[in-house]
Amino acid sequence: MDATLPWPENAPAAGASLRIDEPEPGLLRLVPDPPHRSFPVLDGPLLEDLEAAVTRIESERPRGVLIAGRRPDQFLAGADVHAIRRVRDPRVVESVVRTVHRLYDRIEALPCTVVAAVGGPVPGGAFELCLACDTIVLANDPRTRIGLPETKLGLLPAWGGLHRLTRRVGVPTALDAILTGRLYDPRRAKRLGLVDRLTAPEYLERIGADLALGREPLAVHDRGRRAFFIDRNPLVRAVVGRAARKQLDEKTGGHYPAPYVVLEKVLEAPSVPRGLWAEREAVAAGRLVATDACANLIDLFLGMEEQKRLGEGADRARSACEPPARRIGVVGGGVMGAGIASALALSGADVRLCDLDRGALDRAVASHRKAVGKRLRRDGSAARDAATDRLTVATDLASLGRSDVVIEAVAENLDVKRRVFAELERNAPNARLASNTSSLSITELARDLARPERFVGLHFFNPVSRMPLVEVVRGTATDDATFQAAARIALELGKTPVAVRDVPGFLVNRLLGPYLDEAVHRFVQGASVERVDIAARDFGMPMGPYELLDEVGLDIAQHASKSLFEGYGERMRPTEGLGRLVHPRRLGKKTGLGFYVHDAKKQKRPRPADDLVQFQGRSASSASSADSFDACLYALLAEAVRSLEEGVVGSARELDLAVVLGTGFAPFRGGPLHHIDSVGAAEVVRRLESFANAARKAGLESGRARFEPPRLLVRMAERGETFLADDRERAAGAA
Repeated sequence: MDATLPWPENAPAAGASLRIDEPEPGLLRLVPDPPHRSFPVLDGPLLEDLEAAVTRIESERPRGVLIAGRRPDQFLAGADVHAIRRVRDPRVVESVVRTVHRLYDRIEALPCTVVAAVGGPVPGGAFELCLACDTIVLANDPRTRIGLPETKLGLLPAWGGLHRLTRRVGVPTALDAILTGRLYDPRRAKRLGLVDRLTAPEYLERIGADLALGREPLAVHDRGRRAFFIDRNPLVRAVVGRAARKQLDEKTGGHYPAPYVVLEKVLEAPSVPRGLWAEREAVAAGRLVATDACANLIDLFLGMEEQKRLGEGADRARSACEPPARRIGVVGGGVMGAGIASALALSGADVRLCDLDRGALDRAVASHRKAVGKRLRRDGSAARDAATDRLTVATDLASLGRSDVVIEAVAENLDVKRRVFAELERNAPNARLASNTSSLSITELARDLARPERFVGLHFFNPVSRMPLVEVVRGTATDDATFQAAARIALELGKTPVAVRDVPGFLVNRLLGPYLDEAVHRFVQGASVERVDIAARDFGMPMGPYELLDEVGLDIAQHASKSLFEGYGERMRPTEGLGRLVHPRRLGKKTGLGFYVHDAKKQKRPRPADDLVQFQGRSASSASSADSFDACLYALLAEAVRSLEEGVVGSARELDLAVVLGTGFAPFRGGPLHHIDSVGAAEVVRRLESFANAARKAGLESGRARFEPPRLLVRMAERGETFLADDRERAAGAA
C-alpha cells in the first residue's frame, strides 16, 4: 500500500492476516484472521493483505465475493486506534485516508457481487468496509452492534463512511448516526437502512453466499421520496443544519471540533462529486487528528479498553473458564440498592433484592418495571417480561442462600454494615460479598468476617443506570478471584471498573471533596453561585459545583466532608457554611431547594434561591467570583496528584479515566492530569502557591494545606516532566 498506519511490533508476515478460500465454485471468501490479534482490527498488515486480495479478485474475476468474520459474532473491531493515537502529523493521516479510499473504491468497483455477511461488533472502519460492498447482511443477534462511533474519539468516519452512509440513508439519518456515534442493534440498523438484510447467525454465511452468487436477489434499500427531497433541496438542508448546529452548541459548548466538521461535511455530501470524497475526508481527518481533543478522547477510549482486562487477572485462561456470577443478591432497597439490582437484572442476572421495608421493595420493583419499559421498549413483550421477572424481592436474608455474589447497599454506618455481613456469611456461605460503601474502609468492614479474602468493595455511582464508572476496592485480605469477579460484574453491566486502593473516599469522592468544599468556602465569601457554575460549564464540566451539590444532596455532601476530614485532616476541614444551609426541607434537588430552586416542571436550568445572601459573609460580587471556579479546580488538581503519588490507582491514565467517568470532568480535556500536562506543571505549581498564599494571609490553615503544591508536582515542574508521556509509552508497548 502507498501509506498505512504504524504497524504493530508483532506484525505477521504478508498474507497471514486475511484468510482467502473458495467454499464453492465461483465464490471467494475473505476472512480477517490475523494471528497477532485476539479480535481483528484494520491495522497495516490486514489492510495490505486486503489490497492483495482485491488485486487477485480483479484478476480472477469470480462470480461473487463474500466478506465474513472468523465467527458469526466476530468480524472487525474497526481501525487500529492505538496506531491512530501515535500519529499527530496531518499529512500522514491524509495519506493514509487517501490510500484506504482507493482500496475501498476498488472493492466497490469489483466486476462481481460483493456481500458483507457480518455480526458481533461492526464499528467504524469495519462498517465503512461493509458500505463499500454491494449488500450488507447482518447477524440478528443481541451481541451485534453496527455504526460509526468516530466522533466519540474526536474524529470523523474518513474511509468513505461519511459520504457512503449519507448517500445510502439520507442527510437526517446520517447526521444522527454519525453525530451520536451510536452503535445500533440489528433491527434498528435494518429499519434505518444501515444494512440490507438480517438473518440468524447460523445462516449468515449461507445467505451471504446465495446473494453473492445470485441464487437470491440482492436486497436494495429504498430511501423513499422524503429522504431524496431533503438531500436534493439545499434550502431544506440549511434548515436541518441550523437545527443540528443549535443542538450541538447546547450539548458540546463548542469544545469538540469533530461534530461541527461532520455537520458541515454531511450537509454538503449530496452535492459533492464522487471523485472528491477522498480529498474532503482526508483533509478533515488530518485537521482533527492534530487536535488535543482528539488525542485526549482516544486516550480515554484506550483506557476503557485496558480496564476490561481487570476481569481477567494474570491467568487469562483460568479467568475465562470461571463462569460469571448469574445469581446475585442485593441488600438494601434504597436508591442505590434498587438501581444496582435493576441494572443487574437488565444485564441478564437473576437478582434478589432484600430489605426489611416492604414499601422500599415495592418502590424498587416499580422503578425496575419503568426501567425495563424504557430500555427494552423496542423488544418484544417476552423480553420485557423476562427482564422484569429476573428481579425478585424478599425481606429475609436467608433467601440469598444460593447467591454467587451478594452486594450490600445499606446505610453508611460501620456497625450496621458489619451486622449485615455477619448474617450474610451465615445465610450465604458460598457467596462472595461486596460493599457499595462510598466512605468506609473495606478492610475494616471485613475485619470480623470468617472469610475476608472473599470480600471486596464495589462502589457504584448515582444514578446507577447512567454513571459508567465502578470503583473496585481491594481490602488487605481480598484475593484475586474475588477482585476479578467484582470487576466482571461491572463489565457485564457495560460499565468501566477501575482498581482503587482502600483509602478514605477511595478516588472520586476524595477528589470531589476539596472541589466542592472550596465552592462552599467561596460561596460564604460572597461568590455568585450562578456565575461560578457558568464558569464550570464553560470549562467543560457537565454542571457547576453548586449544581452538583444540589444533585448529590447537601446532607450527603456534609456527611462525606466529615468522613474525609477524619481521614485526611486539615486540608479537608469542612467549611461551616454548608452546615448552616442544611435543613430537612433544604437538601438540594430531592427536596426542591438547595443552592437552587428546583421546580417540579422541568425547567432548563434551575434558578438560584432568593435567600442565598443571608448565608454569605458579604454580598455576591463579580470580583469575589472571578477566580472561584479556578480555586475549586486547582483544589481538585492538587488532590489528584496526591492520589497518584500515594498509589491510589495504578497509573495517571487510570486516574484520569476514573475522574472523567465518575465526575464528568471535561472529557475533551482528558482528565485532571492531562489538564496539568496541557497547562504545564510549573504553571500549576505557581497557581497553587498563589491560592495557598492568599489562604495564609486570610488565616485559613485548611486552605493553605489544600493548595500546598504536592511534592511530586514540584519535582516534575523542576524537571519539565509530564504525567502522561510515560503512560503512553507503556501503552504503546503493550499494544
